[in-house]
Amino acid sequence: MTDVAIRVQGLSKLYRIGERQRYKSLRETIMRSLVAPFRKGGRRLPETIWALDDVSFEVMRGEVVGVIGRNGAGKSTLLKILSRITEPTRGRVEVCGRVGSLLEVGTGFHQELTGRENIYLNGAILGMKRAEIERKFDEIVAFAEVERFVDTPVKHFSTGMYLRLAFAVAAHLEPEILLVDEVLAVGDVSFQKKCLGKMGEVANQGRTVLFVSHDMTAIRRLCQRAIWLDTGRVAQVDGVGVVVDSFLNSLGGLGGATKTWPVATAPGDDSVRILSVAVTNTMGEPRESLALSDPILLVLRFEVNQEGIRLNPVFVVKSTLGVTIFSTANYEDPEYGHRLYSSGTYQATCTVPAHVLNDGLYVVDALLVESTRFVRAAAAGAVSLSTYDDGSTRGDYLGDWVGIVRPRCHWRAEKLGRLRD
Repeated sequence: MTDVAIRVQGLSKLYRIGERQRYKSLRETIMRSLVAPFRKGGRRLPETIWALDDVSFEVMRGEVVGVIGRNGAGKSTLLKILSRITEPTRGRVEVCGRVGSLLEVGTGFHQELTGRENIYLNGAILGMKRAEIERKFDEIVAFAEVERFVDTPVKHFSTGMYLRLAFAVAAHLEPEILLVDEVLAVGDVSFQKKCLGKMGEVANQGRTVLFVSHDMTAIRRLCQRAIWLDTGRVAQVDGVGVVVDSFLNSLGGLGGATKTWPVATAPGDDSVRILSVAVTNTMGEPRESLALSDPILLVLRFEVNQEGIRLNPVFVVKSTLGVTIFSTANYEDPEYGHRLYSSGTYQATCTVPAHVLNDGLYVVDALLVESTRFVRAAAAGAVSLSTYDDGSTRGDYLGDWVGIVRPRCHWRAEKLGRLRD
């Protein structure tokens, strides 16, 4: 038996914009043929777009693979083809195993049937016997938290109930391959936690999960590998950390973890020049991405060609929108602003403590300031870095953590006394 669960080769999907396919009556066909010769300009051909263009990859059994990319990159189209909801224009897809999918809220549900009837219907579609469905039935209903409404037609369900039941059915009816598209976009925190836990459980049982999401934290936490789609093409397939870092950096068109300049064109002038800027971990290794619990080292190497110049290295950390998060200089230096530098090459290292930045993408400016007033050399947007949530400050909460910074503050809660009557 092959270890490949999904094999995609040269997959492409063409859509015609503005053309709606529908059945035509004989009368409509005759009338169109009669009117056509008298139309000016002839028939306008519909525009076309390749939602997927020559996509190839493999997913092994038991793998959890994330699919990421901008809106319109082809992620949902890919899952619809794998689920056999839509046909490819060209290419080949091999899916080895029974597929369960949750592509949209309630995909595959019949509106007029009850929750109970839809569970049995979906199980039958997957090829399961009634006894197998009955064995999972109570677990599905409990997971979805719809015990009171299981015999109500699903058209009367709220969006949350619809989603919970749809995911429960897709995950519990023992599919060998689970396809999930943005299930965490709807639902409360408790449900999001249950979804991630269930997908992890499915993967631990040796089943395969293909997970589409814009939530990079969820992708990092759940997936081993990732596929980055860009305008219908595969931009990268690799380990999840590598792919997510590349994708995040692409959003801002930013540089990487290091930047080095030739001396002749380095920022500055004949007396002072910035030679390189880097973002590293505590081992001195360049890193484009670091966990929130990791200290971040900003390293500035510069050259001084003038004796006795007063310099102060400075870093400015900004968001990709240009908002300054913070600036830092060596305030611990007793001679801050007054230290005299002789000719030579220097390296200044600033350690940003763990749990300062929120998860996201940032750019770093490096400057050399004479005394505390005049900028002698500046490298704007010299390097970029992304920080990701490693779960060290969020506990069970899976939603977005608002704010520009995310310090790990000291908290104390204590009882002050009994409430007054």
